[in-house]
Amino acid sequence: MSGGQGFNGFSKKTFEFLSGLEENNNRKWFESNRDAFESYLLSPAQDFVVEMGERLKTLSPSVVAVPLIDKSIFRIYRDTRFSADKTPYKTHLGMLFWDGPRKKLENPNYYVQLNKFSIFVGAGEYIFPPDLLRSYRNSVMHPRRGTELRRILNGIAANPSYKIGGRHYKRVPRGYDPGHPNAELLYHNGLYAYAESALPEEIYTPGFVDYCFGMFRDMYPLQKWLARTNHL
Repeated sequence: MSGGQGFNGFSKKTFEFLSGLEENNNRKWFESNRDAFESYLLSPAQDFVVEMGERLKTLSPSVVAVPLIDKSIFRIYRDTRFSADKTPYKTHLGMLFWDGPRKKLENPNYYVQLNKFSIFVGAGEYIFPPDLLRSYRNSVMHPRRGTELRRILNGIAANPSYKIGGRHYKRVPRGYDPGHPNAELLYHNGLYAYAESALPEEIYTPGFVDYCFGMFRDMYPLQKWLARTNHL
């Protein structure tokens, strides 16, 4: 269920909670501040997901936006099973909108993250599923699709606020030409555009939806290219 009032922005108390959680990352503190979590993070996040989901349908008609924890809203609990860091809670709020039939993180997606002093807005695929990595690489090397991708990335990177992420490998994979004009894109195991900034004033207003959507619209050509490549 969403907060039900429509998205009116996050509040100063949203970021006070995140700051407090960072300083007191333990179950006792969280449980004593659960009402603040639900009122100042979860409820506005649900409203944001609903409104952003409707806006994103104008770009990606099949986008999935579900205003629930473990759907479009990432759970606040960390998975500490394989981590040396045993602190139980994330100190940020993440919201995801995915576009495709696979498990949500295996599709191209739109993502918004709120930290205590900053935001992260991105679109693309953070990590390619193993069975789609070859499709991506072949598309990068394809004369038409690879040229199209290069044009898209150059267009996005022309805005100094945007960066391209996902580079992971140190060498071109075996079987691919290291002299190809697009060879540097083969260093990627994911591909996404993103912007990071200090908290904008819009975050406290209904206009934060427009603020993020404007960036998603700029990044949409990459999202579209990835969605098409995943179906090759």
